[in-house]
Amino acid sequence: MQFEVPQFIEVEDKIFGPLTLKQFIYLAGGAGMSFALYKFLPFFFAILIILPVIGLSMALAFYKKDGRPFISIMESGFKYLTGSKLYVWKKEERKKKKKKKEITTTNQLNLPKLSDSKLKDLGWSLDIQREN
Repeated sequence: MQFEVPQFIEVEDKIFGPLTLKQFIYLAGGAGMSFALYKFLPFFFAILIILPVIGLSMALAFYKKDGRPFISIMESGFKYLTGSKLYVWKKEERKKKKKKKEITTTNQLNLPKLSDSKLKDLGWSLDIQREN
């Protein structure tokens, strides 16, 4: 049995002409708020308030910054403004590690400890071969 895998799942459906449901709600809310302000306030004061309301509704509907919608940018900004901004850094002293003492026995051969450097290891192995 074959199943059809949905493609383009992050793209919203266009419901109202070229607008998605969210875009339509943002624009309709901005238009409704503008109409209410126009009806209840004098014309000069209404225009001063209507222009930012329309700008905000247009930004909510269409503006994206780095692929993020404007509503998520506003949410992050609001959380930053209302959140705590006290950052305290406490320096802690590092605990010094104690070196382990090497235990040598008389039964073992005294071999030098090999280092991490391959060049030194190669030189050491050449010195050992010359002695033999």
